[in-house]
Amino acid sequence: MTLLDLDPDQLLSTTRAVRKRLDLDRPVPDDLIRECVAMALQAPSGSNVVTMRFVVVRDVAKRRAIGDVYRTVYEAYRASPGYPGNPVGDPERDARQAKVAASADFLGEHMGDAPVLVLGCTEGPNRAVAQAMIGNLLPGMWSFMLAARARGLGTAWTSMHVAREREVADILGIPYDTVAQAVLTPVAFTKGTDFKAAARPAPDEVIHWDAW
Repeated sequence: MTLLDLDPDQLLSTTRAVRKRLDLDRPVPDDLIRECVAMALQAPSGSNVVTMRFVVVRDVAKRRAIGDVYRTVYEAYRASPGYPGNPVGDPERDARQAKVAASADFLGEHMGDAPVLVLGCTEGPNRAVAQAMIGNLLPGMWSFMLAARARGLGTAWTSMHVAREREVADILGIPYDTVAQAVLTPVAFTKGTDFKAAARPAPDEVIHWDAW
């Protein structure tokens, strides 16, 4: 597949969490997922030991079952103090965060409707080791998402399903005792490919030179 015409900085600054602009009706070819995983596998991995695993869910019933789990966890989050849609009395901030909340709400309702779900996991000889190796997955998962963006696909990094990880493990036959789930993302073609950089602090607002 032809890649989008993005230089490295454009790719890094415009790979967004995509929710409302996911095309839920367009199939995603398996080969595109394979290409994204191939790029993920090039990410750094401690001691050059690849413990990352990717569970790719295309089956409709399984996607919907995972979507139901995600929706249940999301509803608890929506009722929590940390929900981004909670107003704080700052009109500009509240208007901005209301858009963030509406986007998150959409995914909370439609996670199971994405044509593909991908679970990033780590595997070890036991659960404790698998969980300790999650740092081996995270660079690869981000590489997966960058590769997806370059191919016109949208993703959204989520992890709240881990609150009910065993249920998802049971749906997919993931061995809970030796495999730890870390990241769940929808994967779908995006409606349009024009994404902008997000508003973020200036570097010197977050850098501590030599000491805190």
